[in-house]
Amino acid sequence: MGAAGSAPSSTGAGHELPQAQIPAGSFAMGDSSGDRNPGDGEVPVHRVRLKGFSIDATTVTNDAFARFVEATGYLTEAETFGFSAVFHLAVEAMREDIVGQPSGTPWWFGVRGADWRHPRGRGSDIVGLGDHPAVHISWNDAMAYCAWAGRRLPTEAEWEYASRGGLDAAKYPWGDQEVDDGGWRANIWQGDFPRTNTSEDGYLLTAPADAFAPNGYGLFQTVGNVWEWCADWFDPHYYGRSPGESPTGPESGSARVLRGGSYLCHISYCNRYRNAARSQNTPDSSMGNAGFRTVAA
Repeated sequence: MGAAGSAPSSTGAGHELPQAQIPAGSFAMGDSSGDRNPGDGEVPVHRVRLKGFSIDATTVTNDAFARFVEATGYLTEAETFGFSAVFHLAVEAMREDIVGQPSGTPWWFGVRGADWRHPRGRGSDIVGLGDHPAVHISWNDAMAYCAWAGRRLPTEAEWEYASRGGLDAAKYPWGDQEVDDGGWRANIWQGDFPRTNTSEDGYLLTAPADAFAPNGYGLFQTVGNVWEWCADWFDPHYYGRSPGESPTGPESGSARVLRGGSYLCHISYCNRYRNAARSQNTPDSSMGNAGFRTVAA
């Protein structure tokens, strides 16, 4: 039985997600639209050059993560800790399973028994959700998957370059049109956050990983749906000293970078469903709106 945080041996055979081939090139990294969140460190905008690479066209799905677990017996950190973070409207659990509620974000509950197999709590499962992103995955869990698959997490620069789909300085993967301009382009919150989600885009929580149209490089849902872990440590001041060639982030830190926003993002609260938007969390944290995609090692 694999332990949480362990690194299963690489097989390279079980990772079957479609790939997008990203050409070598340069781009303007950072917020050029003025929509930045103070404190996230989306500026200064700076030119970055990258080598070409291959990246998952979608986030790692429940079916893909299940293959990893079946091959290795790996236990995620949510399973080992016995709880994870679930959005209050999503909880399917007994009242006694609620083990915490942060004062700053009261719409999150710590729910005993919530994990990738039970994303809404012990009363839920992933039947019919095989093509949805695997969630309640910590950065450490994602790294364990990568070790097994013979792959790695994208650097923050690689992630943003791929998300832009060849549209330098665009706000979103499809350009500058808003998410609901002419039809929904991503899975975000609609309505009165955090009380009412009208689900106008068709989804209350996660959507299938390949829902909505792909960007110019063939990537699906780099913004909205679920946050995606990157390899880098987070530092809001890093852009001021970032190298121009294949940056890999700070040498140390306390939190890892998350990119892309999620189904809980709304302009009134979290406008981070943008190419340049940044967030962060500790490597052992897991929640019902975060997953990952991988790149070739």
